[in-house]
Amino acid sequence: MRSSFPAGGFTGGPNIDGMWQAVENLRSQFEKRVGTRVGKGEVRAAVLALLAERPMHGYQIIREIEERSGGSWKPSAGSVYPTLQLLADEGFISAEEANGRKIYSLTEAGRDDVAGAGNAAPWESGPSQQESPGVTALPKAGVELAQAAAQVGRTGTPDQVKQAVSVLDEARRRLYSILAQD
Repeated sequence: MRSSFPAGGFTGGPNIDGMWQAVENLRSQFEKRVGTRVGKGEVRAAVLALLAERPMHGYQIIREIEERSGGSWKPSAGSVYPTLQLLADEGFISAEEANGRKIYSLTEAGRDDVAGAGNAAPWESGPSQQESPGVTALPKAGVELAQAAAQVGRTGTPDQVKQAVSVLDEARRRLYSILAQD
């Protein structure tokens, strides 16, 4: 099968800009597919579920949601911090300063709300977890592979680029062989 990579590698020439643009397009398409798939109010439910376990600061909440959702959902600070402020305004959480950070914890009203809701945490019942376990893992792995290939193309010697092309060709063939299996 013919390779779509230039024979001389990616160390220069007229095709270099097009190659980098193709890698960037691939990365952006994967990122769009991996995007947040949560319904309205899910950030609120996630924050309350996490704070029911232990007090946390905002960045910890973002990291925990990403970890527990298997990387399929990473809410932005622009959605988490306003939610924290809203919950504080409603009297469900309080904040204390500790080491220059605000540590949020549930109030009595917040604990009552969490206990009364009885719902599963969004990362436990979200559609992305039910669809397929690889729904986010595969695009993430593809992006990471494209980034590694781009790095070899930018900094590798012509021999290293040639080896990388061989590895990518083999990976492509093996991926198609997975689909060919019954």
